[in-house]
Amino acid sequence: MKQKILFNEVVTRDGFQMEPEFVPTANKVALINALSQCGYAKIEVTSFTSAKAIPMLRDAEEVMGRIERVPGVEYTVLVPNLRGAERAMASRPDEFNLVMSTSETHNLANLRMPREHSYAALREVIERYGAQVPINVSLSACFGCPMEGDVPQAEVMQWAQRFADLGVRGLTICDTTGMAHPEQVAQMCDLLHSRFPNLQLTLHFHNTRGMGLANVLAAAQSGIDRFDGSLGGLGGCPYAPGASGNISSEDAIHMLDAMGYDTGMDLGRLLPIARDLPDIVGHAVPGQVAKSGRITDLHPAPPSVAELRKLFS
Repeated sequence: MKQKILFNEVVTRDGFQMEPEFVPTANKVALINALSQCGYAKIEVTSFTSAKAIPMLRDAEEVMGRIERVPGVEYTVLVPNLRGAERAMASRPDEFNLVMSTSETHNLANLRMPREHSYAALREVIERYGAQVPINVSLSACFGCPMEGDVPQAEVMQWAQRFADLGVRGLTICDTTGMAHPEQVAQMCDLLHSRFPNLQLTLHFHNTRGMGLANVLAAAQSGIDRFDGSLGGLGGCPYAPGASGNISSEDAIHMLDAMGYDTGMDLGRLLPIARDLPDIVGHAVPGQVAKSGRITDLHPAPPSVAELRKLFS
C-alpha cells in the first residue's frame, strides 16, 4: 500500500458558488450530511462572503447551523476578511480558509484589490483569530495566470513564506485557471516540501485543459498527501476562459485507489451521491466515474460470446 492520501471536498462552496441557480439550503445540508459519511478529511461547507458578492451562498449561517457533524471530519469555511471572520465564528468552524492570488492581475480581477491589500486584510484575520481556530491560506493562480502568463515559482514561494511567518497551519497551492502541467507540479511540490516541511500542504487542481488527474498523480508521487476536489467536477474560475471546473473528487479518488494509494474514502458510498448531483444542480456535470462505473465494476458478456465460445471450443 502506498502513502495515505487525504481528500477535502469543496463542492458546496467552490462548486455551488458558480451555479446559475440557487441550490436550496435543505439540499446543501443533505448533501453535506451524506458526504460526511464518505471518509473526507475536510468539507469546505460555505463562504462567509457578502450575499451581494456571492448570492448562491447567502445561507452560510443556516447551513453551518443545520449540518450534522461527524467526528473526524473538519468543517471549514472560506472567509474573505475580518467582517466575514466575525460572522463565521458564531458558526463554530473547524478551520478558516483564506484566499488571495499570487498574480496581481488575477487578484485585481477576482478580489478587486491589489495583492498587498488582500494580504493586509487576511493578516488581520490571522492576528485576530489565529489562536482560536486553525487557519489555511489558499494561494490562487500559482501555476499561471491567463492574463499575465507564467507566475514564477519564486513569487509563489515568497507569498507562501509571508503567510507561514504569520503562523498559519496550512497552505493550499491552487491551479485556479487550469494551466499546470505535471513537470511543473513536481517541481513546485519539491520546493514546497523543502521550504515548508511542517505545514499542512494541499494541492488544488482544475481540469480546464484536461490535465487535472495527471497533475494529481504528479503531486502524489512527489509526496503531497492532501488534495481538494469537487464532487462531479463542479466549479471553475470566471477569469479562466473555457474553464471546466475543479477536478472531480470521485474521479481522482478512483484513480488513486486503483493505483494502490490509501485514500480512506468509501467510493461505493460516494458514487451514488455523485450520481444524484445533476438532479441537485439541474444539469449534467463533468465527472466520469459516476457515469461509467469503477474499473472493477464488471458487466455480463453479450449472449453472442457464449455462442462463440461453443463454436471455437
